Amino acid sequence: MEFWHPHSTDKSDEDEERYAEARLEMIEQIRAMELDAYEFDPTPLSEKVLDIMSRVPRHRFVPEGELFSAYNNYPLPIGHGQTISQPYIVALMTGLLALDKQHSVLEVGTGSGYQAAILSEMAGKVYSMEIVVPLAAAAAKLLGELGYGNVEVKAGDGSAGWPEHAPYDGIIVTAAATHVPQPLLDQLKPGGRMVIPVGGQFDVQQLLLITKDRDGLTHRKNIEPVRFVPLIGRN
Repeated sequence: MEFWHPHSTDKSDEDEERYAEARLEMIEQIRAMELDAYEFDPTPLSEKVLDIMSRVPRHRFVPEGELFSAYNNYPLPIGHGQTISQPYIVALMTGLLALDKQHSVLEVGTGSGYQAAILSEMAGKVYSMEIVVPLAAAAAKLLGELGYGNVEVKAGDGSAGWPEHAPYDGIIVTAAATHVPQPLLDQLKPGGRMVIPVGGQFDVQQLLLITKDRDGLTHRKNIEPVRFVPLIGRN
């Protein structure tokens, strides 16, 4: 995608119009990727999620040096060895949670806060954990400034979950675990859904959809191969 040079961080009407156009182009890139994947029996993307992504300002969640690429359909570095996820993957993972405004959701891996902003418009309450303290602080500040008032960010080990607010209707993990952390399974509500990438840093990682039935039994479904930074935690 061709992009313009940001002369400053002020938000003129012209700049905001350009960003809005870029968001729509991003959505078209996501749709094109979904079409390309049809031969592999992909999971259909949620129109509700795509509509939200067409409005959330991803450029506010990337470093200034990455503004050129803010709305391209690939991950971007955000510092501290972490990344903001590819928009297609954000759309896919969010849709798999099947959230509504009656739901509470736990996010493990706040990063810059972009995924939390998307979740904010899907769920009633979002609890987001980030082990890198400066990222957690920056994300909490930015989400507050942008008016995402139903998001609470905590610095800490997300692999242990956030038991004070459990159980959750949805859990989303935005870093790859070598296995599914037991505390997260324990904090998933019966009838709930968890989306998590599993695999080693140099292995083929699989995006899993884990559902918990009314009897508390979990069921796993492989969605597609993915590539995420490693999940840091004790569990």
